[in-house]
Amino acid sequence: MATNIITRGGYDTLKAELDHLWRVYRPEITQKVTWAASLGDRSENADYQYNKKLLREIDRRVRYLRKRLEDVKVVDYSPEQEGKVFFGAWVEVENDDGELKKFRIVGYDEIYGRNDYISIDSPMARALLKKEVGDEATVQTPTGEAMWYINSISYESPADNENTRHLTIE
Repeated sequence: MATNIITRGGYDTLKAELDHLWRVYRPEITQKVTWAASLGDRSENADYQYNKKLLREIDRRVRYLRKRLEDVKVVDYSPEQEGKVFFGAWVEVENDDGELKKFRIVGYDEIYGRNDYISIDSPMARALLKKEVGDEATVQTPTGEAMWYINSISYESPADNENTRHLTIE
């Protein structure tokens, strides 16, 4: 089961998707269904069948988003998080082979379409929580344990907008 937390930006993105689906896309498709239905025989009308199916998919997504937005808890940045890995952190890690990874720890709903975000429920995120710069984290993988070292931690705070605060190892 996914943890029901989300960043402020993730919440705003889901809300914007819901708003677009409900106020823009659904009315467009409803209009197409109405037009296609007015042409007569619906059983052989590809426009009607396709747009009706699309309308069901939109309605399914709208129901999901409405329920999800009610269920999730927005976790905002807090200055007390500085120096340690918590939800919403940008983390850069390195392994013994010199492989670098940089990602942000976010909620389950925010990871899709993003290669630089990982879920708070992932083994990597769980292993990194509460660690500091210079600490090592043992991550359980399907092939065994992997050791990662934390090079930097940063957070985006609402006051900083696009600026981030960085803690790096010297």
